[in-house]
Amino acid sequence: MPRRATVRDDVERVLVVTAHPDDVDFGAAGTVATWTAAGIEVAYCICTSGDAGGFDDTPRERMAPLREAEQVAAAAVLGVSDVRFLGYPDGRLVPSIELRRDISREIRRFRPQRVLTQSPEIFWRRLGASHPDHRAAGEAALAAVYPDARNPFAHPELLAEGMQAWTVPELWMMGAPEERQDHAVDITATVERKLAALGEHVSQTAHRSDIGDWVRALSGGVARRFGLPAGHLAEAFQVVAIE
Repeated sequence: MPRRATVRDDVERVLVVTAHPDDVDFGAAGTVATWTAAGIEVAYCICTSGDAGGFDDTPRERMAPLREAEQVAAAAVLGVSDVRFLGYPDGRLVPSIELRRDISREIRRFRPQRVLTQSPEIFWRRLGASHPDHRAAGEAALAAVYPDARNPFAHPELLAEGMQAWTVPELWMMGAPEERQDHAVDITATVERKLAALGEHVSQTAHRSDIGDWVRALSGGVARRFGLPAGHLAEAFQVVAIE
């Protein structure tokens, strides 16, 4: 059974940082629904607008606004209304100083006690979780959490905007290699909301009639690995205490 992380129980706000629209819904929608049901405020920072996504002949110039609208609708299903898009090009995301600054701005604006992002490591057994954009978003978010957002002398332009330094005490990463995963959230009660959120991403999921079975099989395996009762479903994370 995986080792277990100790997680904070005093969290009021969580900022989710991902590369693309739909990343949070594939990786953590059941967990987000659990948080919002408990009264935790959640905000999304999406680094790109998913303009390189899709599976049909939708004109490229329509894809970014379409995917933004899908993500806003999916967020609403989970009780999230604060969704920001940074506008970086899909498929070409790198953990640049500019991206670190822009994520730091969102951290300082929202002032979360927890940031959920994507792992910067490669998950070799499930490579789809480790898209280069995912890893770039995770690396930039990690640098924004520590040290950028907390350092008042990093990105001085943020201070000029009135964005005061903010310290995030806890970082969660989805899509981490299994040997790094040390915390599971039981999503048995929220899996239908996860599937409803995924269903809002029509441009990405409409061609997949198996998505419900896929989600249940994957999350059922996570639950078994973490020793949850038979029939339960879970999402797994790597948790890092920053202080």
